[in-house]
Amino acid sequence: MKWTTFALAALLSTAMFPAPSAHAAGFPEKTITIVVPYPAGSTADAIPRLVAPLMSKALGVPVIIENRGGANGSIGAVRVATSQPDGHTLLLATTGMMAINQWIYEKPTYNPEKDFLPITNGAWTPNILVVNPSLKATTLKELVALAKAEPGKLTFASAGIGSTSHLCGETLKVIEGIDAVHVPYQGAAPALQDVVSGQVSMMCDNLSNTVQQVQGGSLRAIVVTATEPSKQLPNVPTSPQAGAPDLLAGNWYGFFAPAGTPKDVVEKLHKLIAESLRDPTVTSRLEGLGLTVIADTPSEFAATVTKDSARMKDIVERAKAKIAN
Repeated sequence: MKWTTFALAALLSTAMFPAPSAHAAGFPEKTITIVVPYPAGSTADAIPRLVAPLMSKALGVPVIIENRGGANGSIGAVRVATSQPDGHTLLLATTGMMAINQWIYEKPTYNPEKDFLPITNGAWTPNILVVNPSLKATTLKELVALAKAEPGKLTFASAGIGSTSHLCGETLKVIEGIDAVHVPYQGAAPALQDVVSGQVSMMCDNLSNTVQQVQGGSLRAIVVTATEPSKQLPNVPTSPQAGAPDLLAGNWYGFFAPAGTPKDVVEKLHKLIAESLRDPTVTSRLEGLGLTVIADTPSEFAATVTKDSARMKDIVERAKAKIAN
């Protein structure tokens, strides 16, 4: 009886938890869908569209992009979190989605840690603090002095409440002790347009969104909110160089699978996506958008998500920023 019970238990265990190689050996079995929770044509959309053809060629199945925008990426995130965890439905997520949303929404619709498995950090871009060229400030020190001379007069635009541009502006207010009015928009494009036109004083947005306007002279760059200089704008000081080492903000664009996806499937996806990102043509295209390719391991990316989530929780609490839903 004992032997029979043991054998039955072993049989059930084998059925429930097959050898890891059994998963990857049969993967993929159908089309792979990468859900992008932002509109077509956005930076987030560009990354998987460059990677997808190379993945498809290597895997022998179609790899398609599904744009499912809304609610700071939450709609697309829920779409993937509730999908079958077999590696055929993936998510392209940003810092805002995985390190900010859970702290800024009163009722989060998903849990980044419990609902997803990191695959790789595709690319990263720092934020850059830009002002309208008519503003009488060319350095961070001059900008802070201007804000303190006329409290409440300066305004800063953002892509919306809870975006990295919003929290970057709030961080600037806290660490420099200035009073500036937040003006939220529905996306980065209209926000930047109003900074260019002079309707709003400044914005701290992704370098990938602002680099062309800075190079063209329609915006003035004050500081890159990172510890390393930008390749695209090497003459713009970093936050430490400008005397504000804590003014750090940026946005990464990473690939995730639903929680429960077999480990070996995640590893296979990581290998394929990382190799695609390192393709010289893909890397060149992404660098042209102001991005830096990362292509790290799942464990390295998980550590980045955890670290950034803790940091953004603190910033959200200091900014007292909340979204009712």
